Amino acid sequence: MRAVVVGTGAGGATAARKLANDGFEVIVLESGKEFKPFRRLLSLAAPFRRTGLLGNEKTITRLFPPMDTIRSSDDLVLVRGMTTGGSTVLSCGNMVRAEHGLKEIGLDLTPEFEKIEKDIGVTEFPRKRWQPITEKMFEAAEKLGLEPKATPKSVDSIKCVSCGLCELGCTTGARWDSRRFLDDAIGAGATLYTSSPVKKVIIEKGQAKGVTVGSRTIDADVVVLAAGGIGTAQILKASGLPAKDNLWVDIVLTLGGILKGANQIKEPPMTWYTKHEDYILSPYLDILSHWFHKPWRNVSIEDRVGVMVKLADMEEGAVFADGKVQKVIKREDHLRLDGAIGEAKKIMESAGVSGPYINGVHNGGHLGGTVPLTNDDVDSMKPSWLPEGLWAADLSLVPRSQGLPTILLASAIALKVAEKISERMI
Repeated sequence: MRAVVVGTGAGGATAARKLANDGFEVIVLESGKEFKPFRRLLSLAAPFRRTGLLGNEKTITRLFPPMDTIRSSDDLVLVRGMTTGGSTVLSCGNMVRAEHGLKEIGLDLTPEFEKIEKDIGVTEFPRKRWQPITEKMFEAAEKLGLEPKATPKSVDSIKCVSCGLCELGCTTGARWDSRRFLDDAIGAGATLYTSSPVKKVIIEKGQAKGVTVGSRTIDADVVVLAAGGIGTAQILKASGLPAKDNLWVDIVLTLGGILKGANQIKEPPMTWYTKHEDYILSPYLDILSHWFHKPWRNVSIEDRVGVMVKLADMEEGAVFADGKVQKVIKREDHLRLDGAIGEAKKIMESAGVSGPYINGVHNGGHLGGTVPLTNDDVDSMKPSWLPEGLWAADLSLVPRSQGLPTILLASAIALKVAEKISERMI
C-alpha cells in the first residue's frame, strides 16, 4: 500500500511517520531544498538596514530561500517555510494547545495532543534566563490582571545559546522541528524527495491515483496533502477541486518601544504569553519589522523592545491555482488589533519601556482553513467533497483562526488523519 505525503512540516512529517510505522510504503515530497539555518552575520547588513537599501521583505527570500514571503495585500505579508521541516524550522518552538472552533464541530484532539507533547518533550524556558526587561514586562502584565504564564516550548535550554534568532533556524539543535519526525519516518522505510513541487493530484473516476511532479507521475493508493493552508489549496485548485476561500493566517503585529541595552534579542522569543478571547500578547522582537520596516530603522536591535499581538483573524482569504493569494485585513480585525496594541503599550509603559511606540509589519505565518472540516466530517477526518484516497493533514482542516501558536495543533490533527487512513486502508 503506497502513500504519497506532500509536505514535511508539522502535518506532513507527523502523517508520514505514522503511516510508515503502520506499514505503508511512504513517499514524501518536499517542494523546497534541505534546510540549512541562516548563518550569515546579520551585523554586516546593519548599515544597509538604516538606509533602506535592503529593500522589502522579498529580500529575505532572496537571501534565505527557505523563508518564503507573499504580500497578499498592501498591508499584509504572509510567511511560510519552503524547505524540509516546513515552517517548524522557522518557528519559536511554542507548543500551546490551540483548539478554537474544534469543540463546535465535535473534534477532540486531547489524545493526539498528549502523544505529540510526550514525543517532542514540551517544557518551559527557565525563568532565570529571561532578560530583565522580559521579567519586568511579565510582572507588569500580572499587575494589570492579564494573568501571564510561561509558554510551553520545544526548546532544550541546555543546548540553547539564547541567540534570539529561532526564526532563522536553530544552529545548535536546541529547538525541536518536524525534521525529527521526518527522520523517524525515513528510519521506518519512507523515502524523501526534495525540490519536488507537486503540480496536481491525478484523479480518475473519483479516485486519487497519484500526483504529478514536474513531468513525471508518482502513483499512489493514498495521497496526503500537507503543504499548508496555501500549498494544499493551490494543489487542490490546480487539480480542479474547490478549496474554500476561508484562509486564515493569525495576524501578527508587534509594538516596538525603546530601552537602552535591553538586549531582548538575547533570549528565545515569546517566553511568556497572556491569553485573551481572540489574541495573545507575548514579548517578541519582530525580525521582519527590524530589517524591513522603515519606522523601525533608527533603533538598534540591542535597544529595541517588542510585544507581539497574535490575533485570530477573520476567516476570509483566497488561494488560486497559480499560487497567488488574496488576503486583506478586515476592518473588524484592525479594530481588534488596535485594542490589543493598547494592552501591549500598557505593559511596556509599566515596565519602563519608552516611546516612540511604533507598530511593526502586519504579517501572518499560520496558514489554514482552506479545507475546513465540518461536524459531518469529523468521524472520517476527511471533508466529504475530497475524492476517495485524497486526504488533507495540516491546518487547512481547521475551520477557525486560532490567535495562538499552531505547531502542536497541526501535528495533532495530522496524527488523527493518519490514524483514520490506517483504519480505513489496512
